[in-house]
Amino acid sequence: MVQENRVPVGMKHYPAEFKADTVALYRSRPGATVRSVAGDLGADTETPRNWIRAADGRRPGVHSAPPTTAQAGGGDARAEPTAARKRVRELEEERDILRKAARHFATEARW
Repeated sequence: MVQENRVPVGMKHYPAEFKADTVALYRSRPGATVRSVAGDLGADTETPRNWIRAADGRRPGVHSAPPTTAQAGGGDARAEPTAARKRVRELEEERDILRKAARHFATEARW
């Protein structure tokens, strides 16, 4: 039996320029979520999510790790969170050392 290529009911076709504009809109709004962009467009949430994945070089519908900095071409954007996490760890270590020193000197002062 030969299957015909049919478009499911309710499925819309969007021009490539519209898809690119949607991805650009999502990326230009810092607090934007895929859900909010989809709501603005009147589209299903998965529709712009798939366009964003495709723009990132990932297959739409596949849940995988984000592309590496070499693939993304924007090294600074991906390096920032990593650097921030490293800095947080360093500050936590410093805080712990200072707490231990404060406890040590507090007990020493009681003698």
